Amino acid sequence: MEPWRYSTEGISIALRVTPRGGRDGIDGVEMLANGRSVVKVRVRAIAEDGEANRAVTELLAKALGVPKARVRILSGATSRLKQVAVEGDPKGLGDILKKLTAAKPG
Repeated sequence: MEPWRYSTEGISIALRVTPRGGRDGIDGVEMLANGRSVVKVRVRAIAEDGEANRAVTELLAKALGVPKARVRILSGATSRLKQVAVEGDPKGLGDILKKLTAAKPG
């Protein structure tokens, strides 16, 4: 099951964020112990004063090709597990996410 949901305004993505992850990047999809799937994201920023949240929204905006203003955190602002909304063409955003989270060989 994909860790994102489609809506008329765009998509909502379930994330598991690793702050101070050494680099900014999307590391694929992970299944949590409760059976929920999430997109794994790591950022260099620390989880202090909203730095990691800012880095996550900037990373997603750049990766999905949308302005930063179109990415907002819906829930989990102080948690590693977050729900993020991205405004835009739902199908196009979903297609990009599928490519970004596809299992990488190696």
